[in-house]
Amino acid sequence: MDIDEELIARARAGDASAMEELLTAIRPRVVSRCARLLPHTLDAEEAAQDALLSIATHLRDFSGTGSFMGWVTVIASNSARQTYRTLKRRFAERSVDEMPVSPDPRTTSVIAGSRIDLLDAIEALEQAHPSTAEAFVLRDIGSLPYDEIAALTQTPLGTVKARIHTARGFVRERLGVHEGNF
Repeated sequence: MDIDEELIARARAGDASAMEELLTAIRPRVVSRCARLLPHTLDAEEAAQDALLSIATHLRDFSGTGSFMGWVTVIASNSARQTYRTLKRRFAERSVDEMPVSPDPRTTSVIAGSRIDLLDAIEALEQAHPSTAEAFVLRDIGSLPYDEIAALTQTPLGTVKARIHTARGFVRERLGVHEGNF
């Protein structure tokens, strides 16, 4: 998806209609990125709204290093991970009396379960190897090319590849997956 550079420039300059047009244009991609991490549609929508607000608020901070959509992917991925951490904390704080009578579809479906396992593995990766987590998420969740990740993170290409390799091994081990399957 290519976004017109002029539209970005107008939005950065404070043109409200350009900002609205820009956010409307990128919204489907932001929701899609959030949905890749969050199994429940409403959670993905919430994360996407937070990401779009962050993009609008910090658009002037976009340096032009790497692509605009790469920058958007970073923000959307971070927003989805933050939403997941918030939901996990809220769930952990609930007492037994507050637990729902019927199961939550966000935690019972096979797809939701595997996404939650992946998010738990990414969270563990962030704690054990913080420098590798961002590169991993941008490559394997955000589908960004290696060179764009290097530009966005201001890291040499070889280091980016090494971090992703390390992260994949860590996540594979956490998920109990053999190398050919992930």
